[in-house]
Amino acid sequence: MKELRVAMVGYGFMGRAHSNAYKRLNDFFPLQHRPVLKVACGRNAEKTRTFAKVWGYERVEPDWQKAVEAADVDLVDICTPNDTHMEIAIAAARAGKMVLCEKPLARNVAEAETMVEVIEKAGVPNMVWYNYRRVPAITLAKQLIDEGRIGKPFHYRGNFLQDWTISPEVPQGGAGLWRLDVQAAGSGVTGDLLAHNIDAAHYLNGPITRVVAKAETFVKERKHVLTGKVEPVGIDDACLFIAEFANGSLGLFEATRYARGHKALKTLELNGSDGSLKFDLEEMEYLDYFEYKSESHVRGWRRIHVTNSEHPYMDRYWVPGLVIGYEHSFINALADFVKGIETGVPVQPDFRNALQTQKVCEAVLTSAREGRWVETGATA
Repeated sequence: MKELRVAMVGYGFMGRAHSNAYKRLNDFFPLQHRPVLKVACGRNAEKTRTFAKVWGYERVEPDWQKAVEAADVDLVDICTPNDTHMEIAIAAARAGKMVLCEKPLARNVAEAETMVEVIEKAGVPNMVWYNYRRVPAITLAKQLIDEGRIGKPFHYRGNFLQDWTISPEVPQGGAGLWRLDVQAAGSGVTGDLLAHNIDAAHYLNGPITRVVAKAETFVKERKHVLTGKVEPVGIDDACLFIAEFANGSLGLFEATRYARGHKALKTLELNGSDGSLKFDLEEMEYLDYFEYKSESHVRGWRRIHVTNSEHPYMDRYWVPGLVIGYEHSFINALADFVKGIETGVPVQPDFRNALQTQKVCEAVLTSAREGRWVETGATA
């Protein structure tokens, strides 16, 4: 097998999720490449060494620039705060490395456009880790839509609810709480949570053409971890928006970190002329499907347990009835990426595809700030 030598930049939650995917890939997918965990990079030397030891990286490199330029590295995986994505991705692309990047692609459209320009000029394989596309139930939903089973789409709904920032005592900034620091993150729930919803909507229902939004920051000031001072909060704690799709359907989206009792409630529903689909991440092995064409006396919602071998990805795992989890969505995404390398058919979402999600995020934030409909630039 050909080695696929990996440099991981970042050692946090996503670094672990991605490392698990590299380690387990060939256990489930017969591919021509075998990932080799070469280099772990991080700002905290002790934590990086611990991360490297646990996950089996061959060495630690505190300077990410040296890692992306290393001769024994083929692929650079970016799992760092959003404000570093552009610099690392550009350096890796110019060094001729494959580039995988956590979502959102960047803090804003300007950064994302620069990244796309450089990555496409370099001609290197690339992908953004919108892993929920690879949950088998969501991939099956895409299959049913493409088969015409829901007919003409009318409505799309998506939400992502959490509750971990409700307390005003939670600080902002630093390694653990950079998502609350607008300079590091670029935005709050819009880039962190709604970006996932938007990508799933693009995947299932096509481009979003314009939006009107409302955002709110409930806690206006928080202590900053790095300065020790109480500073204004620049991120959005909650955001809701209405969308129009290129196919004529309407969308309704919501994300918040102030929904007490919810840790990661991510749901979607699509209603069409001939049927509807529903998905709930808290029961990720199921897809709910309503088929209007059924005879009226048996017409109703059915629950599909997406564990059969004919379902997306499931022939690689267990016997029917036994479920897979969150971590497998990353294995599935990586398998698709590596297969794309081997077949020459690029996998989605790549940087350009993720740029359109970034444009929607920016349109949402602009609309929330200015109180008007905003075009996303998408037409088809």
